[in-house]
Amino acid sequence: MADHVTADRRSYIMSKVGQKDTKPELALRRALHQLGYRFRLHRRDLPGSPDIVFPSRKKVVFVHGCFWHGHGCRWGQLPKSRPEYWKPKIETNRERDKRALTELREAGWEPLVVWQCELRDLKGAVGRVEAFLRS
Repeated sequence: MADHVTADRRSYIMSKVGQKDTKPELALRRALHQLGYRFRLHRRDLPGSPDIVFPSRKKVVFVHGCFWHGHGCRWGQLPKSRPEYWKPKIETNRERDKRALTELREAGWEPLVVWQCELRDLKGAVGRVEAFLRS
């Protein structure tokens, strides 16, 4: 199936996709902050530039978008148009994620991945992060 927008328009659309301060990330940060947790954001000196960093606990949280990181849920499905483009792109993202998690563990940090779809039940997701921080 052919792409229904021009290459220039597609480039513009893709340039607007955010990497920081996404709605799911902001929702989780807001909830954690209300519970009294304090953290740092997007530490570029750590592998994968984690979204939320708890330096004193040596723990990090990644908030992954289901589509962009290839989650197995219904929101993580590949589009039907241009699968020859999307499949390698998402696979590369998954490999990069795996590599970042491994490097963080080797450096003595504990990572946690929270998926965008999990944040539909914000209380449950926050509870999972709290359990992770207490462990």
